[in-house]
Amino acid sequence: MVLVAVVGWILNRVFVCGTGCLSWLLLVWIVGVGFLGFFYRNPRKVIQSDSHDVLCPAYGTVDVIDEVEEPEVVGGKCKRVSIFLSVFDVHVQKAPIAGKVSLVKHTPGKFLNALRRESANVNENVLIGIESTDFPGCRIGIRLIAGAIARRVTPFIEVGDTLSKGQTISLIQFGSRVDVYLPPKVELCVKLGQRVAGSQTILARI
Repeated sequence: MVLVAVVGWILNRVFVCGTGCLSWLLLVWIVGVGFLGFFYRNPRKVIQSDSHDVLCPAYGTVDVIDEVEEPEVVGGKCKRVSIFLSVFDVHVQKAPIAGKVSLVKHTPGKFLNALRRESANVNENVLIGIESTDFPGCRIGIRLIAGAIARRVTPFIEVGDTLSKGQTISLIQFGSRVDVYLPPKVELCVKLGQRVAGSQTILARI
């Protein structure tokens, strides 16, 4: 609909200001379409890994590694890895393990800047739970957090769905944050400040 509106506006302007304006408007339109194509890109690469490897679900920069309580998916104390996504990062998320979707829960909230770490606690978000196919009882949580610009989180999955490792599971629009909740005994394979890529970086090892 937006594309149709833009094209209609361009055609309307042609009759008002002639071909000179048309050239500029076409340039603006091409740049806009190019940016949307860049923003909504969805790389399909999935690295080779064994069943013990937990792949990174998001593209961005690791800026928090700590231990927290996560009662809904992991069921208690867990390791959390938080990944900040700038507007230039890929904004689709990938399944970190093969498994079954146990939870998809939307929680309304604020829209603080995703650069602020407290945004994970108060911003609108969607929590996804995945139970491992290879390690029964092992559950991983992924919290998709909206930011000041990103006010829409779109999951592509439902409870009961069976996922393959690296499958596209969701989209957060514009700058945002993804928290990953891992069982306390996993071995982390990333460090603070590291750039990671969805389904291409090993996040942890079960």
